[in-house]
Amino acid sequence: MESEIRLAQTASNVTKLGPGSRYVVWVQGCPLRCPGCLAPETWRADGGFSVAVDDLANLILDSDADGLTFSGGEPFQQAEAVLSVIRLVQERSDISLMSYTGYAIEDLIASGTPAQQDLLARLDLLIDGPYLAEEHDNLLWRASRNQRIHVLSERHRGDVRSLEDKGVGIQFQLLDDGMARWIGVPITPDFREQFEQRLRSAGINLERQRGDRT
Repeated sequence: MESEIRLAQTASNVTKLGPGSRYVVWVQGCPLRCPGCLAPETWRADGGFSVAVDDLANLILDSDADGLTFSGGEPFQQAEAVLSVIRLVQERSDISLMSYTGYAIEDLIASGTPAQQDLLARLDLLIDGPYLAEEHDNLLWRASRNQRIHVLSERHRGDVRSLEDKGVGIQFQLLDDGMARWIGVPITPDFREQFEQRLRSAGINLERQRGDRT
């Protein structure tokens, strides 16, 4: 069992990255580095910050979230650590589990590591496939048309079927330290660039630090 996990940030009360109100964990580090990625600051494996898996599990449980979503970065790159968090959470809660991955589910099934396959087997929902900027679209929980929603358990089968396949937008959160962040999948691929440009034009200083975005 891994004792630490490397993260980019976390957020509670998220309603844009999976069904219900969710606790979202963005892991740090991604070898895929998709062109046009909305979160290139999560690519470096030595970026972000490390946290003890038991501390993270306690934060998740204390949040009273309906579900837990892993994003990134690439969650399956830290499959052992993600599994350690999930095991601790599942000891005390029957929480919904969802993850994003840039890998295809077929590849994870055929040639994934034991930890990656164990992680896959525990999920209720998986969104797979790399982000392709040329296929950017306004879709449910996804950013590009090649990405797929895989319903891996009966928990959310009815929920997904009842939702129209269109984006759910983004949400803004104001943090205790006065910082703000946006969470979700924007309608246009240049949303982040345009949003930050407008903030700068308004004289707002953009300081990147832990927890400043999705």
